[in-house]
Parts: sequence; structure tokens; C-alpha cells
Amino acid sequence: MANDQKKIIPINYTATEFDSIRRELIQVAERFYPDKFKDFSEASFGAMMVDAVAYIGDQLSFYMDYNINESFLDTSYQYNNILRHGRILGYKHPGPASSYGMVSLFILIPASSTGIGPDERYIPIIKRGTRFNADNGGSYTLMSNVDFADPANQTVVARVDSDTGAPTFYGVKTYGKVVSGVYSTETFNVGEYERFRRIRMSEADVQEIVKVIDSDGNNYYEVDYLSQDLIYRELSNKNFRNDNVPSILKPFVVTRKFVVEKTRHNTYLQFGSGDPAVGSVAASPQSVALDTFGKDYVSSTTFDPTRLNKNENYGIVPVNTTVRVIYRTTSVENANIAAGGINAVSSVLSDFDNRDRLSETTIRDVVRSLEVTNESPILGVSTTPSSNELKRRIFDTFPTQNRAVTRADYESIVYRMAPRYGSIKRCTIQKDPDSLKRNLNLYVLSEDSFGKLTKTNNTIKRNLKTWLDNYRMINDTIDILDAKILNFGINFTVTAMKGTNKYTVLDRCIRFLTIKYSESLHIGEPIYISNIYTDLKKVPGVLDANSVKLISKAGAQYSNVQIDMNKNLSPDGSMLVIPANVVAELKYPDSDIRGKVI
Repeated sequence: MANDQKKIIPINYTATEFDSIRRELIQVAERFYPDKFKDFSEASFGAMMVDAVAYIGDQLSFYMDYNINESFLDTSYQYNNILRHGRILGYKHPGPASSYGMVSLFILIPASSTGIGPDERYIPIIKRGTRFNADNGGSYTLMSNVDFADPANQTVVARVDSDTGAPTFYGVKTYGKVVSGVYSTETFNVGEYERFRRIRMSEADVQEIVKVIDSDGNNYYEVDYLSQDLIYRELSNKNFRNDNVPSILKPFVVTRKFVVEKTRHNTYLQFGSGDPAVGSVAASPQSVALDTFGKDYVSSTTFDPTRLNKNENYGIVPVNTTVRVIYRTTSVENANIAAGGINAVSSVLSDFDNRDRLSETTIRDVVRSLEVTNESPILGVSTTPSSNELKRRIFDTFPTQNRAVTRADYESIVYRMAPRYGSIKRCTIQKDPDSLKRNLNLYVLSEDSFGKLTKTNNTIKRNLKTWLDNYRMINDTIDILDAKILNFGINFTVTAMKGTNKYTVLDRCIRFLTIKYSESLHIGEPIYISNIYTDLKKVPGVLDANSVKLISKAGAQYSNVQIDMNKNLSPDGSMLVIPANVVAELKYPDSDIRGKVI
């Protein structure tokens, strides 16, 4: 009988925000509890309770929607959550990239006893690891040894005796490759055995893990995934003079290994679960002989060599030791630099033949005379991709499956190039219409020190060529070319609403268009004039957008690419068609966007 007298209260499950929940609660109270709650004015106790419950319901609804959205790549908002979805689909976040380029090195060598040519005993080798500084605070490291004794170097008389006119010092000029960033070391004390130990680097913007070694002298090798047991080590080729190959690759089985996982700002080293106290993780050859299906005997004595290193532990984890990590960091803000920006020598690593027979004073004078500059820009670092661009790269990575077949595959692999080789800001690949074979034209662009598009230097192009060789189809030939940059401006006229300040409306419109085109367009992406009309109408205080006109910018600070804007408009005038090898860029919004408010 008591159950029959219970009130059945209808619940509206579509009420998910504060106002709707509050309205539903008041309706329920008025309908089912008219004798207990009569005063629902804003200052009443009943109104306070209804507002509190509606507030809690609004909070719960928000976090429920938020968690559901973050569970899917399409609707994720948090950058690190997008990266987690990407790892599931095979995308590996490269982290900050490096800038690469060539520097010119100058040094003074004392003249020989005869005065003809420099004294060859004091001609040094500037070793890899020498550091240079730029005027914007950036740091750069020499990537390979530079021999000033190379006969191809330029040698001129630098100083002469004021009395006799005989040369006293010769200036030698050569070139070297540099990379942005500095090398540092961090140590970690690890204790008892822990499965899948994870180490977080304290330094932000770690670009490259150079070496990992523990206090027992064991080296740990970076792999793409923990189930990978075979790597290739680069060894010097003793037969270099005959075959002109400086290095050879040798397969190497590793049991101590780690993978690098990067979030937006942090870097982690993930180890496996193997316990070094258990013993070797390598399989016995007797247990990996090939079995033939359907036969109760073995007719072949061969076995599968890849199973020798297969194990279920994913590598040995460091235990009760000190792990020393040597790494390189690079600053995104000052890694790219214009020509002439590198102008100081920070530290020099040098080598001289028969140094014990030379004068240390003269050696110090020679080393101190080293000067450096960059005749061309140092490029490679690109701004972090936005959330939407990152999602697009993840979607393109999944069907690629580590091979390049389609156009999207090639573009995805270019953007995934290891950051230690530099980075490409924009790329597109097109079939070469003049080639009878399957030749492809890859158009690329990088960013300069101001975040503007610029041509990619030759060092990054060579790195990109080597990178693509691992993925391209065997019958594909690729030409890496510079995409063209079209600088444009926007002139517009809008009508302001009555009673609004026209100068405020104009400033809002310019700021809105600046934000809209702050991210670089893609190569070949058209400019939709109709969208500019629509966007201007959404600006507060704008009654209507009267006219929008795109103009081609020219001058010393702009590119030399020009197109006829009128001829490249679509028939209805709603879109500016951009050629497939050209990218449109709004370079200087403050001066390239001009408007009028009526």
C-alpha cells in the first residue's frame, strides 16, 4: 500500500546546464511539494538550495561531457590527450626540432720559417662539439671535425711585417656544419627492480637522447618500440679511401634498451621489464629451430635467427645503479637565425699533430684567433603544430604504416622526420607532368627566426632525402624543390552598427583577420574570399561587410612571386586559386591588412 502512494516524479534528462536544471527543480517542487516549499524568491532558503543543486548538476554535466570528448581523437581538446590518441594510432611525437646550417670558420696561422705559406705544424683540426653563440642568445654545436689543412680551404695573407712586408700570419677559411642546442648530462639514482621503469627528464625541450649508461658501464640503446631487438650501429669504414664510403652499418642485438616518449613539454625514458638477476634474455638456438607444419620430422637444419633475440621482457631494466643520460636541448625561440647571426666562439675543442713538440703559447694564440659567422640562415625549427594540425597528422599517420605509396603518405612521413635532422613547416608532393616515369616533385618550406615561411636550406634537404629513402617505393624518384611564397594583403570595407565607435570596430576587424591568418596556409591551399566576408560580419559592431579585395604584395621585404589576382579568381569571385607549388602568406598583418569603416 505504501509503494502505491509513492510519487512518481518525471525526470527530464535533457536538462544538463544550470538554468535548465534549476527550472526543472522548481517545477518539481511546485508540483509535488506545494505545502513545504512556497517561497522561491531569490533571497529565500528554497532558492538557495535549488541553486546549489543546479550548480552541482551543471558541474557534473560539464566534466562528464569533457571526459567523453577527451576519449575520442575527433573531439579531444587537451594537447597531451591528442598525443595519447596519436600513440595508439602509431604516431610518435617528434618534439622540438633542430636547426641546421653551415658556418664559415676563420683562423690565423703563423707563417712558416720561409714566409711562403702558413706553418703546417700549427694548422689545427677543430673537433666536433665546439660551441658557438649567436647574437640572440642561441647556442650551436659543430657536428663534425673541421680540418684547416684541407687544400680546398681558402688561404690569404692576413698580416705582414711593417718593415719588410713579409707575411707573418695567414688567414684560413673553411666551412663546418652546425646544429642548434647544447649538450647536458643528468643522472638518476634507481633502486630495486621495477617493471617498466619510467624516467622523466627534468629539462624541458629535450631534442635528442645521445647516450644512456649506468654506473656498471652498461649502455642502453634507443629503439622505436620495446619489442625491437635489432639495431644498426654506424662504424668507421677502414676502406674509405678506396670505396669512398665513410661509414658502414652493422646489425647489433640489444637487450638493454628504451624508448623515448614525448609530451608537449616533457620527455620520458621508458624501459622494459627484464630483471638482470634472472639471467640472459637471449633464446637458446636449440629451442628456435624451424618446425615444418604437418610433419613429425625436421628435414632442414636452418633456424630462424630473428628468434634468438625474441623475449617477453622487452629489455632489461636498470636496477640498483646510477643512470647517466647525455642529451641535447634546443630552444624553439632562438634556434632559427638570420645570416650573420652567429658571431662568437663559446668553447673550442682542437687537435694538433705532435702537440708535445709545439709551443703552447702559439697554440693558444691560434685557437683564440678562431672566428665564426654564418653566411646563410640557420633553419629547421618550426612552431609547434596546433591541435587541429596535430590531429590531421595523426589521421594521416595511421594509414601510412611506415611506407609511402600515396600523396598523403609522403606528406605524413615528411612531417614525421626525426627532429634531430631538422623540420619542414609546409610540404606537398605532386606528380611531375614532364616526366614519363613515376617522378614526383616534393615542394618544401621552412620557418625563419621570425616564424615566417622561407626556403629550406640544403642541409635539411639532404637529411630529408636520406629519411625518405627508408619509406619510398622502389620505383619512385623524388625531386626535392622549393615551394614559392606569395605574399598577399587584404583591403576591406565594412559598415558599423549605429552608435558604435568606428575605430574600435576597425581594430576588432584587423585583429580578427590577424588571428585567422596567423597560422600558415598549406601549399596550394586557396584563399576563400567568401569566408572573409562571413568572418567580418561576425565581428562585434559590424553591420555588414561591403567589400573584400586581395592584393599581391611586392618589395624588398616580400618574395618576388607575383600572380594576377583577377585572373586567378574563381568564376563567382568567391575564391582565389593558388597554384599547386605556391603557398599564400600574410607576412606583415599590421601593414598588409587595411580596412575602412563607414
